[in-house]
Amino acid sequence: MTERRPAPDLDAALQTLAATPELLVALDFDGVLAPIVSRPSAARPLPESARAVQGLAALPHTTVVLVSGRGLADLAAVSGLAAPVQMVGSHGGEFSDNPGGFLDDDQKRRRSELIAELSRLVNGAPGVALEHKPAGVAVHVRNADPATGARVLDAVRAGPAARPGIHPTEGKAVIDLAVVQVSKGGALDVLRERSNAGAVLFVGDDVTDEAAFARLRPGDVGVKVGDGPSLARYRVAEPPDVAVLLQRLRRLRALR
Repeated sequence: MTERRPAPDLDAALQTLAATPELLVALDFDGVLAPIVSRPSAARPLPESARAVQGLAALPHTTVVLVSGRGLADLAAVSGLAAPVQMVGSHGGEFSDNPGGFLDDDQKRRRSELIAELSRLVNGAPGVALEHKPAGVAVHVRNADPATGARVLDAVRAGPAARPGIHPTEGKAVIDLAVVQVSKGGALDVLRERSNAGAVLFVGDDVTDEAAFARLRPGDVGVKVGDGPSLARYRVAEPPDVAVLLQRLRRLRALR
């Protein structure tokens, strides 16, 4: 059976990347390893991607990390992946090697106030869901009708998102509000330093992933999944294509 490969330019980049003495592979979850679904708790990685991720993480001198906006516990539950795969949740607010509390008393108070305010603001709007996270709350409108979703997001932007000490991050049909300033770009910098990586592969699909693409350096490889403007140099159409590129990288890396 013929091996499926990425487009020639991306395949060439993967061949170079595979030869890196210390490699960091950082991956968003939703829309990358797992197709987007209407109920976030139902998301699961494609089996081919899950196998490739575990295979890469088992290779020497290769660090594999999921970097997601989900809370860390949620990310671990829906991904089904385990060590040596590492995880970063809450847009860089939680690291799996430091899962304990990271909010001070003032931040905990602000989070409680934020939850209460958003609950009043949403007030049972059809199709709108609040996702409680260790660092704050995400407001999801993917399942709301367009008018309701726009109204709720506008109210969030004008109200809680504008409060001092609240840090909003907008994604696809979601606003994530945190009481600490975090980003996937900052998380990527920490991961690069910790792993002493000579090069990085980062794959993402959302606007929140652009902060990580912006931190990539010469020799790194950024891959955007889906449509929309991006700082990533390479692009694939959908999660099954991510499975192909991860399988290819695993094979190349195992041969070095």
